[in-house]
Amino acid sequence: MRATVIHGPHDICIEEVPDPRIQHPADAVVRVVSACICGSDLWAYRGVASRVAGQRIGHEFLGVVEEVGSEVTGFTPGDFVVAPFVWSDGTCDYCRQGLQTSCPHGGFWGEVGSDGGQGEAVRVPYADGTLVELPRDAVTDEKLLPGLLALSDVMSTGHHAAISARVRPGATVAVVGDGAVGLCGVLAARRLGADRIIALGRHRSRTDIARSFGATDVVAERGEAATEAIREMTGGQGAHAVLEAVGTEESMRTAISLTRDGGAVGYVGVPHGGSAGVDIGQMFDRNITLAGGVAPARAYIPELLADVLAGVIDPAPVFDRTIDLDGVPDGYRAMDDRSALKVRITF
Repeated sequence: MRATVIHGPHDICIEEVPDPRIQHPADAVVRVVSACICGSDLWAYRGVASRVAGQRIGHEFLGVVEEVGSEVTGFTPGDFVVAPFVWSDGTCDYCRQGLQTSCPHGGFWGEVGSDGGQGEAVRVPYADGTLVELPRDAVTDEKLLPGLLALSDVMSTGHHAAISARVRPGATVAVVGDGAVGLCGVLAARRLGADRIIALGRHRSRTDIARSFGATDVVAERGEAATEAIREMTGGQGAHAVLEAVGTEESMRTAISLTRDGGAVGYVGVPHGGSAGVDIGQMFDRNITLAGGVAPARAYIPELLADVLAGVIDPAPVFDRTIDLDGVPDGYRAMDDRSALKVRITF
């Protein structure tokens, strides 16, 4: 089969790799129908996050079950499924409490020794604990597929930021980051009943999506200027809830600074840069809560799926380019130079 392989910074190739096969009784083999490139994949592409030459890459995909191991009871060949970006056994203490990202038997697609999501097929460990079934007829619904694919990571991660920041009906929310996760955070905040949603961004194509997702205001400034602008908009108080979806020191410093006293920051941007701008003294003095981390997408997918299928939310607009597998190297270049927001791969 063919799959995406990374050899080094800016060196992404499509290569022949061994076909996946059942290795353990709890495994399933899934033929990929749709996948995508994530903003977090760019850290490896740029050489910021290290990878072993020849390592697989990609962690978001939808697919059809082709084969199951003898211990798999929840799926049969032909089932259409979405995979969260982490696999998990579904039975450990962490999984039962909805923190599948801490499963001691879990792992991330594309880590050494595992299949990446940007390929024609994937071996799924612990299929019963990992996969979520989708309506079979959705596999041919091109209008619905992008929204379903977003559940594997960006929509679930944006939701995690909103939950961690304690977004509630009537709240004022600020979203730091205009990538796919930040935009999905806007959508999640609207879904949770926020009264005012302020999106930080300066790219018109992205802020237009933010407005369509529910943003009531857009702030183009960054850093201290953004903090001043939002404090002025909120009577000097700041936002009840702030979603941090970038992961840099500047973005975290901004998120904490524009939070209202007693408010909360939900952080889901992969941290880069030491302490990532966390000022404990400022947080202590102003009673600011910081929560978040790696989103347990498997815990969130069922409730978000119901709303996608019902048309209550539609994260599909975050995908602004669609390619086939051969186009993946160009897809990485497009996301790296920001000429594309999020690239979807069809098979």
